[in-house]
Amino acid sequence: MVSFNNIIFDLDGTLTDNTTGICNAVKYALGKMNIDGYSEDVVKRFIGPPIQWSFKNWYGLSDADVSKAVDFFREYFGETGWKENIPYHGITELLGKLDADGAKLFLATAKLEKFAGMILKHFDFDRFFSGFVGADYNGHKAEKDQLIGLLLEKYLIEPSKNVVMVGDTVYDIQGAKVHGLSTIAVTYGFGELDELKSANPDFWAQSVDELNEILNE
Repeated sequence: MVSFNNIIFDLDGTLTDNTTGICNAVKYALGKMNIDGYSEDVVKRFIGPPIQWSFKNWYGLSDADVSKAVDFFREYFGETGWKENIPYHGITELLGKLDADGAKLFLATAKLEKFAGMILKHFDFDRFFSGFVGADYNGHKAEKDQLIGLLLEKYLIEPSKNVVMVGDTVYDIQGAKVHGLSTIAVTYGFGELDELKSANPDFWAQSVDELNEILNE
């Protein structure tokens, strides 16, 4: 049996590698906004945080222009970007084993909730999950601590160390700690290692195999 009765996963960088889809959507939006000369490193930093935050902080856009850029991003992502995605090797098997062993699996992602549902269904992950939450259209529900809190409330999960958040960024770890949950940082995703170390997660997994070992101790 698994050590945790409820397991909350992040999506991008934890279950799937959506680098191509997100980066292409960002580039499409920047092109539509007539912004050029951007750095590939900055584009990749869009993976993880709320999309509104990224456009505002990395490019200094006004609230009105952020709204336009997000619409362009979603235009590309909703048509093509969400499919430019691949599960990490071993993730399907891990989810299946956890589900078979009686764990309740949940998803908390800063991705638009509509897209998160599409991706779960596309990879047939939805059969393993008891529920999920994602960001709303306006970005008012996109910070990780908000999303985790909403998930706990929606699915009547009592916060405790028996509930664990699995994610690849500092936002996942910090967001879970706000609610007193256990945390597992995966280092095969997109998060910065120094930032993850500063968040002081309870466990580390450098691969899906190591994550499997932690969750099935």
